[in-house]
Amino acid sequence: MVRIGYLVPEFPGQTHIFFWRELRSLREMGVECDLISTKRPPMRIISHSWSREAMARTTYLSPPTFGAIRAAVGALARSGPLGWWRVARAIAGAEVTGPARRIRLCGLALGGAHLAALARRREWRHLHVHSCADSAHLAMFAHLIGGIPYSVMLHGPMEDYGPNQTMKWRHAAFGIVITRKLLQEVRTALGKLERLDVEVAPMGVNIREFVRSTPYIPWSGSGPFRIYACGRLNPCKGHDDLIRAVGLLHAAGIDARLQIAGADDSRGLYQRSLEALIAELQLQDAVTLLGAVAEDRVRRGLEESHVFALASLHEPLGVAIMEAMAMELPVVVTRAGGVPELVSDGVDGVLVDPRSPEDLARGLTRIARDPELAKRIAAPARMKIESAFQSDQSARVLVRRVTSVDLASRGTASAA
Repeated sequence: MVRIGYLVPEFPGQTHIFFWRELRSLREMGVECDLISTKRPPMRIISHSWSREAMARTTYLSPPTFGAIRAAVGALARSGPLGWWRVARAIAGAEVTGPARRIRLCGLALGGAHLAALARRREWRHLHVHSCADSAHLAMFAHLIGGIPYSVMLHGPMEDYGPNQTMKWRHAAFGIVITRKLLQEVRTALGKLERLDVEVAPMGVNIREFVRSTPYIPWSGSGPFRIYACGRLNPCKGHDDLIRAVGLLHAAGIDARLQIAGADDSRGLYQRSLEALIAELQLQDAVTLLGAVAEDRVRRGLEESHVFALASLHEPLGVAIMEAMAMELPVVVTRAGGVPELVSDGVDGVLVDPRSPEDLARGLTRIARDPELAKRIAAPARMKIESAFQSDQSARVLVRRVTSVDLASRGTASAA
């Protein structure tokens, strides 16, 4: 069995269910993953049934222990003058501004040395990083110090992941992006690199777990029209637009009831603004903020609803949307980011403009007033997830690429 390092920042967070699914798939494919994370997530967003198990399995790099510092110093000593020169050159040539950021890179280099020590002690063949931010810097320095090959995975626009992207990708054995749109962005931004090895592998869901126990029944026109949303409480998710859309539905005579599953990751600031908006629109009986909830509760909420909605201002792809589609629940979502690669308007969902509560309300009204449309787009949604967005697809790509890199490195070693 091949053993690799698997680095996810602040694991396990509320949006990290995909990583847990991928880890299970990788193990089934003969890859044992050592879980590594930068630091523990805030307790308020830990909600999954598997979170405690995941935390027990994870090695956290921060705060550093005495043993970690000693291991990092040992790795730096083993790398010798050549390793020190590689690290110094990387810091000096980094695409960052100001001395503070270069000093920060020195600290990340020490973290990378700790990673290099872990890789050596645990005999990793590869290090995979689910980020292109500072976690990618850690992997880069681990590579420069200890020689461990690494890969990065881009989950959103490159601008969200900080500077020095050229160097992070230059030293990576390969990169993975989750949408074709991101692939084009990477090629445009990093086309000057002599070697840019990147391919698309979308995130996905476990369709054996996300399956209905009862047939979908559209809204009858009487009683509550139940809307379910799932996404962290962050302005980028556009929950305020969705709440305003619910207000418009009420004004049109539709008794809409919205549940939003997700915790605030901005110290409660956005949640308080949503609560104020709910009070302003007098929707206290119509909108419920559930907080961070476990996967089984999400599944139950989806099955009990008439429609799933998400008003994201930008959404790289959307695992929550995939989960709703797998549950054969009609989705009304914005055409932001890579969502059009997942949802085909009028075929397996309804796409609306971002930042437009009015357009969102119109899309929801279509589902409410046209039960035949609701049923017609539900079944193809499930079929699309089955064909193109299962959780083991990215694992298969990762296994293939890691195996290729491992064989190449062994061949180089043999030739030497």
